[in-house]
Parts: sequence; structure tokens; C-alpha cells
Amino acid sequence: MPQPAAIYFGLRYRDAVKMVDWLVEAFGFEKHAVFLSEDGSKVVHAELRLGEGIVMFGSSEGTDFAKLVKTPSELGGTSASPYIATDDIDARCERARKAGAEIVMEPTDQSYGSRDFICKDPEGHVWCFGTYRPGAAPA
Repeated sequence: MPQPAAIYFGLRYRDAVKMVDWLVEAFGFEKHAVFLSEDGSKVVHAELRLGEGIVMFGSSEGTDFAKLVKTPSELGGTSASPYIATDDIDARCERARKAGAEIVMEPTDQSYGSRDFICKDPEGHVWCFGTYRPGAAPA
């Protein structure tokens, strides 16, 4: 029987090796799979898990796929951002700040019932965290 479709977000980093540990420290991800180049200088493919979600990423050079996906510094910004539905927004924001994330929106109560914060990681990817759960019945 076919499995239902699932969506996973993919990113590219200039220093993906460093970002594996940073994302664990700042956002609480768990290492699920990390495949390095033979010399250990590049991430060929990484998967970090948070709850039921997984973000995939790799180094921004050295593969055909990396030629298709640009880093924020190459773009001068981002064209998409991961949204993480979670609880404890204030504590998560402080954890990210302590790890060196740039907080671009402090924890804020939204008119639709969510509490959110937004930050940038050291390479400029924008991460959104909120209590709103897409697809859930409105409160």
C-alpha cells in the first residue's frame, strides 16, 4: 500500500558542517542522518528531526542540486522560510538568541491565536516558530 505524501524542507549552507551542530543547539533538532564528503569538509546530505518534522540540507557547493538552490547570501535574502509549529515560544526564542540567532520578531501574540517569533540563522535563513498548527481546526 502506498504511503501518504509528506513534505520536507531543504536548505543549502556555505558551512553546512558547522550548521549541523548550530541547528541542534539553537533550535533543539536531533541528528537523524548526516553524510559527509570523504574529506569531511562538506555535508552531502543531512536530516535533522524536530518532533515529527525533518529538515534536510547540505553544502552549497559540489553537487548538481546545489547549483539549483542558492544560499541567502547568494540571493541577497530568502525566497522561502521554514515554519515550525511548536509550544514554548518564549523559551525557544531565548534558546535561539543564546546560540546567536538574530531575532527579527520577538515573541508576539497574533490576531489568529498564534504566538510567534522569527529569527535568522548565522547564514541568513529565516526561521518562523509559532503555536499555530496549519490544518488544525480553528479555535
